Amino acid sequence: MKITEIIGSDKRTLSFEVFPPKNSNNYESIRSAIDKIARLHPSYMSVTYGAGGSTAQYTAQIASNLKSKDVEPLAHLTCVHMNKDNIHSTLDDFMNRGIENILALRGDIPDGMDKSTLEYAHASDLIADIKEYAPDLCIGGACYPEIHPESSSIEADVRALKMKQESGCEFLTTQLFFDNDVFYNYMYRLLKVGVSIPVIPGIMPITRVPQLKNVFKLSGSSYPLKFRKLVETFGDDPEAMKQAGIAYATEQIVDLYANGFKAVHVYSMNMPDVASAIRDNLSYILS
Repeated sequence: MKITEIIGSDKRTLSFEVFPPKNSNNYESIRSAIDKIARLHPSYMSVTYGAGGSTAQYTAQIASNLKSKDVEPLAHLTCVHMNKDNIHSTLDDFMNRGIENILALRGDIPDGMDKSTLEYAHASDLIADIKEYAPDLCIGGACYPEIHPESSSIEADVRALKMKQESGCEFLTTQLFFDNDVFYNYMYRLLKVGVSIPVIPGIMPITRVPQLKNVFKLSGSSYPLKFRKLVETFGDDPEAMKQAGIAYATEQIVDLYANGFKAVHVYSMNMPDVASAIRDNLSYILS
């Protein structure tokens, strides 16, 4: 089933993101964790794609395994190191496994790489190519509520999203954020420029203080006072921090549902206990 069909229903949805192993040594342990998340019956699960395709085979394997368990997979596809032949062969592999949904991403450009040498300079270029090569696939994209790190301005950033839509993108999933008002204001900006495809808010439960450094570096998210106080109060107690982080994320999700956003995506970091706790907190809301 296509993601647009899943999120287009009247029912509230909750989905989870997982990531493949970097090598075969921990494949089984990660697959076991992913299987436990799948048993929570999420609306769908996205599977990330390593930089330069470093985990490409595992992305396809895990997505295919989820499909066999009646969980719809959303396979990420990153193009920063790829040419059209690589992309098309990867798409063929996905389609041969019955995968219908792709999250099309450019990916981070490594330091020192000349952007002009890229076959796909922007995610919109990849989206257009997928749409032409495999028009039956459902294509999603990513967006940053607090501006893409490479964008010169908010205005330029939302124009780039309009280009993604015009290239064939059918839905967007946001980077994580910790202040729902940031997301609501972002939605107004998108509607103002004519971005009308569904936008799925992405939420990450912060359950360990060491997560924070990479989270803020990669996402560009702001650090609201309410969340900062949570970390200051509970950060030195791992179990308390975990419980508080799950509660904070749950509160964000409930607020999003209450404000009419029926689909929410959770960056679960391959942690079945965290995914399960959030699902349990929403049991009646999602019933």
